Amino acid sequence: MRQRLLVLFFCPALLISLSAAQRKTAPAPRGKSAPPPARTYSPMSLPGRYNVAHAYEEGKVEFKSETVLVQVPMIVSDKAGTHVHGLGRADFTVLEDGKPQKIATFEEIEPSRAPLDLPKGKTQFVNLAAAGDAPRSIVVFALDTVNTPYLDQYYGRKQLIEYLADHVASGQVLSLVLITSRGVKVIHDFTADPGELIKALQNVKGEIPTMQGVDVDVQAAAVVGRDLPDSAVASLNNIAPRAQTQPALEDFLRNGEATLARMQQDQAIEHTMKAFLTIAWSLSGVPGKKSIIWATGGFPFFIDSPAAVPGGHLSLLYERAMQALNDAEISVYPVDVRGLVNYTVSDLSSTGGGSSYARSVAARAWLQDSTQEMLRDFAEMTGGRAFYNSNDLEKGYNRAVDDSSSYYVVGYYLDTSNTKPGWRKLKVKTGKPNLEVRARSGFFVTRATVDPDLTRQSDITYALSSPFDSTGIALTAKWRNTVAGGEKRKVNFGLLVPPDGILAQGSHNHVNLDVRIMALAKKDGKIADGVSETIEADMNADTLAKLRADGLAYNNLLELSPGEYVVRFVVRDNGTGKVGRVTAPLTVN
Repeated sequence: MRQRLLVLFFCPALLISLSAAQRKTAPAPRGKSAPPPARTYSPMSLPGRYNVAHAYEEGKVEFKSETVLVQVPMIVSDKAGTHVHGLGRADFTVLEDGKPQKIATFEEIEPSRAPLDLPKGKTQFVNLAAAGDAPRSIVVFALDTVNTPYLDQYYGRKQLIEYLADHVASGQVLSLVLITSRGVKVIHDFTADPGELIKALQNVKGEIPTMQGVDVDVQAAAVVGRDLPDSAVASLNNIAPRAQTQPALEDFLRNGEATLARMQQDQAIEHTMKAFLTIAWSLSGVPGKKSIIWATGGFPFFIDSPAAVPGGHLSLLYERAMQALNDAEISVYPVDVRGLVNYTVSDLSSTGGGSSYARSVAARAWLQDSTQEMLRDFAEMTGGRAFYNSNDLEKGYNRAVDDSSSYYVVGYYLDTSNTKPGWRKLKVKTGKPNLEVRARSGFFVTRATVDPDLTRQSDITYALSSPFDSTGIALTAKWRNTVAGGEKRKVNFGLLVPPDGILAQGSHNHVNLDVRIMALAKKDGKIADGVSETIEADMNADTLAKLRADGLAYNNLLELSPGEYVVRFVVRDNGTGKVGRVTAPLTVN
C-alpha cells in the first residue's frame, strides 16, 4: 500500500494543503493504586493473592477533549417486568462512584422498527450511518463458537430456531452473526423476517472451540492465570484425603499443556473482543439502544470485579471494545447455551473417586460457578442481563428483544479533572416506588478509552479486516471515470464525509484524519492496490465554515488490472477515535 499525493476539496473552489504525520504510541504505564474489594464467590471464595490485572493499575489518564458527555440508556419497569413510560428528568438521580451528577440531557425513546433500507447503486455506495437519524430497535444474535463446547453449539442453534419461529415481534430488525476463531462471519444481514434467519441457521455448522480438548483442570488454570484457587483445593480436604497430596495442577503447570492452554485462552479473548468491537462499530452510527444476544458457553477470562482486564496488550482491546459498546448504546445479553449444569463437590463423598477425580470435579464446579458470575458481571457492565443454568433459553432471547422496545437516556458531563484510571461505577435511581431501573453498571476511564492515539493503528487494522462496514462516520464512496494506460487502469473515485462527520479539535480547529483504502481481488482476496493518507490541518474561520456547510470531499485513484474487486474505504477521526468504513464492489474492464 503506497502513499500518493492527493487533492482534498471542502468545496469545488477550496483547496487545502495536507501533512502526513504518523504518531507512535506506547503501552500505558502501570501505576499504584489501592484495589477495590474483590468479589466473593460462593461456594468457593477466591484468594486475595490472585494474579488478576485491573484498570486502576494503569497510568493516570489525560483527556483529549475538554468535555465528555456520559450517556446512560436505562430500562424502567414495574414488578411485573412491564416497561414504565411518562417519567421525567426530576424522577431520576445519577450517581458516579456514589456521587450525584447533574443531569444535562434526558429523553424517553420508543425506537422505530422500520427496515434499514440503504440506497443501492452501481457507482455510489453508503455505509449504514447514512440510513437516517431516527432511533432504531436492532437485535443482533451472536452465536459464539470460540467459547462454547461443540455439542452445546447445536443446542443453542436449536433453541434459537424455536424462539424465532414462535416469539419474535413482527417487524423487529434482526441480524445473525457467528463468532469464530477466524473472525466474525455474517450469517444474515438485517431483516425483519424471522423466517430468513431460521433458514440461515439451518445451514450453520459448528466449530471446534478454542479450548476444546483441554483438560478441565488446565482450563480452570488458564482462566485465572495460575493454579486452581487454594480455597477450591481446601474444600476437598474433607472429601478425599488423597487430595491433600501435591496438587495435580502443579504438574500441569510445569508442562507445555498449561502454556499452550494460556496461549489458547489469549486467542479466545482476542477473537471475542474483536467481535464485540467490530459489531459495535457497525452499529455506532445508528441512533438508539441496541441489543446483542450472545449465545455462548463461557467468558474468555477471569473477572474478580468490573475493574478487571485481561492484562498485557489485550487490555487495550478489551477496554476499547467496552467503550465501543457503550458509545453505540449496545447492551449485551449473554445466554449460556449449556443449559442446566450442576457440578456439586459435596457429592464426591459417595463416589469413592481418587484425588485426581476429586480435583477434576472441583475444577469443573469452580469453573462453572465463576463462569456464571463473569457472564452476569459482563452483562451488567453493558446494561444487559445474563441468563444461565436454565434449559429455557427462549426466556433470555425474549427479554433481550423486549428491552429494546422502549427506554430512557440520561446524560451528564464527566469531571475531567479526575485523572485516576479505572472503573467508574454508575447507579441510576428513581424516587418512584416499586420501580426497577436497570442501566450499565459503569464504564472504564483509561488511556485506551480517552486517548484515541493509543489504538490508532489497531483500529485501522480491525476496520480494514472486519466483515462489517463501520458507521461511526457516515461515508459515501463514488466511482468516477476509468482511464486506460498500460496493463493497469486508473480508477478515479470520490469519498464524501458529511458536515457532522468530523469534529475540529482545540483552539486551532485542528482536523486529523487517517484515510485507508484497500482493493481486494474478488477471486482470491489478495490486496491489489491501496491508498494510505493522513490528513492533518488547522482550519481558519472560513475553511471551518466551508467544512461545516459542505462536508469533506476526498478524491484519488487506484491502479488496477482488469478484473473484479472489493474495495474498502476507511476514515478514522484521530481526534475522537470514530471510525467509518464503506465497501464498494468494482469491475475494471
